[in-house]
Amino acid sequence: MPSVSVKLYSLIYKFILNRQLQTLTQNPNTNNKQFGIVSRADESVTPANPSFHDGVATKDIHIDPLTSLSLRIFLPESVLTGSKALNFNPNQNHGDGVYGGYSPELGVNNNNTRKLPVVLQFHGGGFVMGSGVSVANDLFCRRVAKACDAIVVAVGYRLAPESKFPAAFEDALEALNWLAKQSNLAQCRLSGRVGLRRRLIVDGFGSEMIEPWIAAHADLSRCVLLGSSSGANIANYVTQKAVEAGNRLDPIRVVGQVLMYPFVIGNTPTKSEIKLANSYLYDRSMAVLAWKLFLPNDQFNLDHPAANPLMAKIPLRQMPPTLTVVAEHDFMRDRAIAYSQELRKVNVDAPVYDYKDAIHEFATFEMFLKTPKAQACVEDIAIWVKKYISVRGLEFSY
Repeated sequence: MPSVSVKLYSLIYKFILNRQLQTLTQNPNTNNKQFGIVSRADESVTPANPSFHDGVATKDIHIDPLTSLSLRIFLPESVLTGSKALNFNPNQNHGDGVYGGYSPELGVNNNNTRKLPVVLQFHGGGFVMGSGVSVANDLFCRRVAKACDAIVVAVGYRLAPESKFPAAFEDALEALNWLAKQSNLAQCRLSGRVGLRRRLIVDGFGSEMIEPWIAAHADLSRCVLLGSSSGANIANYVTQKAVEAGNRLDPIRVVGQVLMYPFVIGNTPTKSEIKLANSYLYDRSMAVLAWKLFLPNDQFNLDHPAANPLMAKIPLRQMPPTLTVVAEHDFMRDRAIAYSQELRKVNVDAPVYDYKDAIHEFATFEMFLKTPKAQACVEDIAIWVKKYISVRGLEFSY
């Protein structure tokens, strides 16, 4: 069973969260419907730090002038290997130096730039809370970047009820398309097919800056999607769209996805949804309320494809390898396991990592991040992911 402290914290958090959900239901913020919001006023956030603090540098980018969609890039210090041509001294005090990365004069294929796989990450929060730059998400993404030796791109998607379905899913897909565009912009600069003035590339939609960290170090042929809770639902949706797009997303190849305790539900309750209906942190009634806030009134249905992955309309055999993480005391566990079983039936590598005495968000919630179980979970994920982001692992991409 979970510890006494976890049980106590869960009770307090459920009380606070339930009040927040009720407030959002009764008083939705209609002033932010068009632009949208990506975090709540009471969310604790960590500022970006472009120096290598704790082995990872971070920066924030706003990629859509019509919405509040933003990204935080996590760059591990391992990119400094062979970086002498990047005007950055690897022997200097990284805590005082800001890393620049790509330089148009040097070109994107410079042999001194180290390419890393990319993990596109989606935070949890029931679609109505959470943030890509929260204290918890920042620490979690740093941990993933170091454990996987990969660039992590955390997506700050729009929240409900200000922005209902499909806003969060559209933002996530736009983030993936932005990554593909970044690679193409850099390649165009290298081939001389577009003009460059002060590192600014102009296209038919306005100004687009080459993002130096992505241009210098991202190997988008090794891309993994990772989501926790509601972020897992988003990751699975984007993966499905990537499969449908196929070569149209070049050079991106989604070689795997990690679904951490997906925020799934359905009209017909599973055994765990009955037995653990009043489970820790998030119970079934609160989850239903969150779905009511997220789905438009005319689409509310617990068997909506966004809520129930078993309703997926694409052939599952085309899905990339999928790791599912579940917790023993999470009422959503059975449906997540059932989805993994369906993937295995069509010969997709889809293991389930089941953590005992664990609750929903045990590896990503701020209070639990420093526990041995949370740290072990990231290490377990990294071991599995590395099978597919290694050079040899490209053979597993769809």
